[in-house]
Amino acid sequence: MPLWRRLAVPAGVLAAVAGAFAYVGAVDPDEPGHYPVCPLYRITGLYCPGCGGLRSAHAFVHGDLVTALHDNAPAVAAYLGFAVLWTLWTVRAVRGRPLRLDLGPAQLYGIGALLLVFTVVRNLPFGGWLHP
Repeated sequence: MPLWRRLAVPAGVLAAVAGAFAYVGAVDPDEPGHYPVCPLYRITGLYCPGCGGLRSAHAFVHGDLVTALHDNAPAVAAYLGFAVLWTLWTVRAVRGRPLRLDLGPAQLYGIGALLLVFTVVRNLPFGGWLHP
């Protein structure tokens, strides 16, 4: 298979993610009316693990890492994780090998547990510093 075909999907995914980040970077989530409010927050007043993700992405695009981490630290970890995985995927595609992610139940439960703890702590009185 030619190299351009092996790189087509990783390039398409990168273009889509870059486009999404460019849009969020250009359209400030703090301006009302541009993005919908989180349904969980609107109904219950509780922050979900994704609350603040758009603000975090906006700050990340503008190079404000401290604000990005404050708005949603797991999202910043996900941005960096995506960058690493995309790089590995591209390198393996160039070499003609598929990317294999062998996340077992322990790793998936661990990620879920971290997100659950993050969600609970950010909604407790002493977790106010984790509010977006």
